[in-house]
Amino acid sequence: MFVLQVRDLGLGYDSDETVLFKYCSGVCPRVPSNHDLTLTNLRLSGALPPAETWHPTPCCRPIRHEDMAFLDNTHRWHKVEKLSASACSCVG
Repeated sequence: MFVLQVRDLGLGYDSDETVLFKYCSGVCPRVPSNHDLTLTNLRLSGALPPAETWHPTPCCRPIRHEDMAFLDNTHRWHKVEKLSASACSCVG
């Protein structure tokens, strides 16, 4: 979690307000399924073309998000949907 100013989110808002930004990170355990084993074997044998976007390990990602509301420096309210992670899980 980070406490930071809204302007530091990089979304184009000019606001001095601070918000709590929650994110997901960390290592996920690797428990290969039969699909993973078969995919690995097919890739190693050359039966499948190489893919640049193939990731052999799971990653920690948000599975739920929360919205955030704040006041900008011109005293207007803004609501940014799905800004902060509210739950994380290993995906992939």
